[in-house]
Amino acid sequence: MCGIAGMFNLKSQRRAAEKDMRQMLAMIRHRGPDEFGIYLNGPVGLGSARLSIIDLSTGQQPIANEDGTLWIVFNGEIFNYLELRPELEARGHRFTTTSDTEVLLHAYEEFGPQCLERLNGQFAFAVWNEQDKSLFLARDRLGVRPLFYTVNQGDLIFGSEIKVILADRRVRAEMDPVVLDQIFTFWSPLAPQTVFRDIVEIPPGHYLLARDGKIAVKNYWQINFDSETSGRPQKSLEDYEAEFTDLLVDAARIRLRADVPVGAYLSGGLDSSIIASIIRNFTSNRLDTFSIAFDDASFDESAFQRRMADFLGTEHQVVHATHADIGRIFPEVVWHAEVPLMRTAPAPMFLLSKLVRDSGFKVVLTGEGADEFLAGYDIFKEAKIRRFWAQAPDSKFRHLLFQRLYPDIAGLSKNGADFLSAFFREDLTAVTRPDYSHAIRWRNNRRTCRFFSPEVRQAAARDWNGTIEAQLHPQFQKWGSLAQAQYLEIKIFLSQYLLSSQGDRMAMAHGVEGRYPFLDHRVVSFCNRLPANLKLRGLTEKFLLKQLGRKWLPEEVWQRPKRPYRAPIHRSFFNAAEPDYVRELLSPAALKRTGLFNPAAVGSLVAKVRQGGALGETDDMALAGIISTQLVYRQFVENFRMPAPLADSDPLKVCMGTELSLA
Repeated sequence: MCGIAGMFNLKSQRRAAEKDMRQMLAMIRHRGPDEFGIYLNGPVGLGSARLSIIDLSTGQQPIANEDGTLWIVFNGEIFNYLELRPELEARGHRFTTTSDTEVLLHAYEEFGPQCLERLNGQFAFAVWNEQDKSLFLARDRLGVRPLFYTVNQGDLIFGSEIKVILADRRVRAEMDPVVLDQIFTFWSPLAPQTVFRDIVEIPPGHYLLARDGKIAVKNYWQINFDSETSGRPQKSLEDYEAEFTDLLVDAARIRLRADVPVGAYLSGGLDSSIIASIIRNFTSNRLDTFSIAFDDASFDESAFQRRMADFLGTEHQVVHATHADIGRIFPEVVWHAEVPLMRTAPAPMFLLSKLVRDSGFKVVLTGEGADEFLAGYDIFKEAKIRRFWAQAPDSKFRHLLFQRLYPDIAGLSKNGADFLSAFFREDLTAVTRPDYSHAIRWRNNRRTCRFFSPEVRQAAARDWNGTIEAQLHPQFQKWGSLAQAQYLEIKIFLSQYLLSSQGDRMAMAHGVEGRYPFLDHRVVSFCNRLPANLKLRGLTEKFLLKQLGRKWLPEEVWQRPKRPYRAPIHRSFFNAAEPDYVRELLSPAALKRTGLFNPAAVGSLVAKVRQGGALGETDDMALAGIISTQLVYRQFVENFRMPAPLADSDPLKVCMGTELSLA
């Protein structure tokens, strides 16, 4: 696992400079603190900040092929590299390391862009071809590993994080109000955009080829569902369960490949418990587990975490996240996320990865992806109930099913059921809308946009329907309703928020690599072929996964209803240890300076919090969004700070074309 960086002059032979590459790599030292590498050859410069996990002694990057005509820098892991290497050797390729990086390079040399279809991994990489003077950039299927780029004055500048690009002083960060509106609506930018104008990402499942002064971005993989998944099962439950078990066990097994210890996150829920159980029951690996505990009982799941750790007999470590902790570290969290956040949930993950690294671990397996691909979220149940209700919209009883989902809301008062009915009735019969499953949530999120300044509201004003439709798969309308809902959740929430702001960025802030067995492309393909009732049976989520839970987990864990991971928001910023930056950034003067929010509206929200008024979820999200946006502006637009470039004392390898020198 690493961070990568680079530049390529598209229009002339202006040489890439070593000093620039040293500065770019200094920006992502946290991603790969073990050793650094630079390749320079005329108009191209490649850089790597390496977190050494596989082939600790000879895997230092950049790596070249046999004749030095191809050079690679690589961020990620190719989990099936041991299976790919013999085929490449049989085709005549010679290896000088035992790393997955070199396997990836020779796979590209042999198969070109089609090599991506053979990879089982999570990756972002760059290959320079000296023969045809081309640069190839690629990103994994679901976007586990990030990759951003911009073009400035004829230079293609790219990196694992946006701060790499901003290290080039010609590039200025300018916030895009349209994308800010996307974030407050969908919780994340819509690919390929970022919150900074003219800085974009290579979308998940895409590659970029730069050659002859031109750039082409193409997709090589898309999320796809079987159009028959809403039909009857074609096999017995036992057969599906056996196939699923084999795939998931192998996905976890190959993700344990490392030359360093591997741990696992344990949330106390079904998904992470299943992964930890596989490690314990199907491998001989030592198992250390790591969890988050909250002082706030509304968010704490530590009792279930301890139950699983005791059940599995793991070495278990816990980080305790208080309200003050979350508020204190939030500026660091935003610095690493590089995007406004509508939740504080990434902050405890930041603390957790620090615990992992301080405990001597660089790699953890986690349960991300199960909720998206096996229908674990309440939003899938909501859509199912609404479609059932829409068949008889005047029914006096069908809407009462929402009380089964949210008994606490229904129990708040005698009007709880009426509230749920009114909330979910909006556009009830518009079942042919492609965003039917998510429209209510997104519309509710848009209430947070009322805090924007008039200028931002005017610049961002638009109907998102056309934008969402442009994100859809060509076969979207042929899929079942559950598949459509899953697609939106995967495309927008999983790839753009969960794997980024809450995943890669928080783990790599402390040089920790997360690995996700549920996101193995074979597991994904299997789940997307499943009949809908093996994912969501009635209102029981993740039905097939729970069949495995029956065998492997304590009853109180596998039978638990899904509880989404959350963290406290307003109490994290307004408490006895209220951070100075909160008062400063929410002041009328600071709000006027950025020009992004209405000072009077924000002032009313702050007054409500200080007076102890009840804050709904939307206002809570708005508060997180406003504070984080102000932090993004201060850290990246107003006062972007760069550390000192890599020094000669750093473990740095510099390659000049085919000539090697050690600095």
